[in-house]
Amino acid sequence: MKTLVVAGTGTGVGKTLISAILVKALKADYWKPIQSGDLENSDSHTVQKLVDDDTVIHPETYRLKNPLSPHRAAEMEGLEIDPAQIKIPHTSNHLIIELAGGLMVPLNKRTLNIDLLEKWQSPVVLVSQNYLGSINHTLLSVASLKKYNVPLAGIIFNGEENSSTENFILEYCSVRCLGKIRTLHTVTPGIVNGLAATLLPNLDKI
Repeated sequence: MKTLVVAGTGTGVGKTLISAILVKALKADYWKPIQSGDLENSDSHTVQKLVDDDTVIHPETYRLKNPLSPHRAAEMEGLEIDPAQIKIPHTSNHLIIELAGGLMVPLNKRTLNIDLLEKWQSPVVLVSQNYLGSINHTLLSVASLKKYNVPLAGIIFNGEENSSTENFILEYCSVRCLGKIRTLHTVTPGIVNGLAATLLPNLDKI
């Protein structure tokens, strides 16, 4: 069974949408280890709404009230995130893991998201979005994964198309494009289902 980690090159690039599409495509379980902010309408809730009702959504290890970096959100509640407590759920199914933020986001004063990935060694699906600076952010993310010896399954581009940017990133990094999800003004379960069908052939090759 596949365990894939969805990471973004920055904030707001569409990790949750991509996670929902991957969950639907693979009929997978979903897990977000750390939720920071919006606990009544969390990313887990969003994925549940966009995929089948019988999809297994594993509970977060940490649920933090403030929409901040996990280390700061935890500090504000008098907590320190303990990476040893963040354990991949046991399941006989495929599993999609959505990170809280990007690769270098701190969990505490000593630990970054990428330290978890180095330990888990699960392939990463990197979500990139076209904006001024996205080439830099994407290349830095790929370089960080290589430095930490974390496998990269491929990149999914989400949002407005920029073929020049996308082609440069793919060629420079020698990485696979797993899909291109263009700007969606409305997101429904039906749309997620259609997009999942288009991505599935590429996921079979991971």
